[in-house]
Amino acid sequence: MSKIKVGVAGYGVIGQRLADGVARQGDMELVGIADLAPTLSIRALKEKGMPYDLYLVDGADKSQFDAVGIPVSGTFEELIDKVDIMLDSSPGGVGAKNKELYVKHNKKAIFQGGEKNSVADVFFHGYANYEKGVGQNYLKLTSCNTTGLIRSVDCLDRAYGIEKVAITIIRRVADPGDYHRGLTNALQMDKAPSHQAVDLMTIMPHIEATGILVHTPVTHGHIITVVAKGKQKITKQMALDAFLTHDRIRVVTIDEGFKGNASFFRYARDLGNPRGDMYEIGLWADSIVESGDDIMYAINIPQESVTIPETMDGIRAACCMETDRLKAVAETNKYLGLGKWK
Repeated sequence: MSKIKVGVAGYGVIGQRLADGVARQGDMELVGIADLAPTLSIRALKEKGMPYDLYLVDGADKSQFDAVGIPVSGTFEELIDKVDIMLDSSPGGVGAKNKELYVKHNKKAIFQGGEKNSVADVFFHGYANYEKGVGQNYLKLTSCNTTGLIRSVDCLDRAYGIEKVAITIIRRVADPGDYHRGLTNALQMDKAPSHQAVDLMTIMPHIEATGILVHTPVTHGHIITVVAKGKQKITKQMALDAFLTHDRIRVVTIDEGFKGNASFFRYARDLGNPRGDMYEIGLWADSIVESGDDIMYAINIPQESVTIPETMDGIRAACCMETDRLKAVAETNKYLGLGKWK
C-alpha cells in the first residue's frame, strides 16, 4: 500500500509540529511545507539540513530566502498538486482563503482550531467522533484546550456515561517566545460560557457543558478543572481506572514532582522530547475527588503539541486509511510513542 502524501501550510508553532508528526508516521509521507518568510523556524530548519522541502505561498519574496541560502522547492500550488491532503496551520483566517486552492486542485485538507467551523465539513476529534470524519474532504480540529478536555470527558463517557460537565480553564496567555501579548502581571476573565464548553457540545451533543476561562501570565500550558456528572455515580477509583487505560492521558501525582504546568514542560525536556513537547495531556491522580454524585479532576494541556495526534487521526479518517476508530488512534499512538510510559 502506497503512503498517503501530506503537505503542511504554515511552519509556525503548530505547523512545525505537524510536519514532525507526519514524518513519524510509517504509512505517511511528508512531501513538504509552505510558508511566507524566512522566519526563525525556517532558518532553524535550514541549519538542521533542510529535512523538509520548502514551498513558497503567494506573496513570498524568494530573494529573501536566497539571501540566507535557504533552498526553495517550488510554489504553494505545486506542493498542493503533489499531495493527497494538506494540513493547514496558517494564521487564523488564512486557511479559509487557502481552501479555495484546495478546492481548485481537488485536494482534501485539515484545518486547525483557529479557523471558523464553517471552513470544514466536520468539526473533528479522533477519539470522540472519528467516524464522522471518514471520507470527508475538509476537517477542522478542535483547539488545544478542547482537544485535551474532550479526551478526558470522552474517556469517562465511554466507560460510564456522562450527562454534563462544568469546566474552569486557567489559560496561558501566550506561547513561549511570543511578545505580541506584552508583559503582564494580571489575570483576565472571559465572558462565560467559554468556547471550549460550546465546542465540546458540538462534538459531543449528548453532554451539557458550560465553563469559565481565566487568562494567566504564563506560557507553558493550560490547566483545566472539570466537574462531571455521570449517568451513574463515578467514584474516584472508577475515574482513575478509566484514565489509566487511555494512551493520550498521562496520570501523575504531585508527590512524584508534578507540581504544576512547568513540571510537565521540564519533564518533557528531560525526556529529550523535541522542543519540550508532550502529545499527551497530564492528569493529576490526586486531583480526582468525589463531590456528591459528581466527579472532579484537573488536567494539564501542552498547548503547542496536544492537537498533533488528533490531526494524524484526521488524515487517517479523511483519506479512508482506517474506518475503525480504535484501530486508527492505535496506529497514530504507535508511531508517536503514546502510552510507552506505562
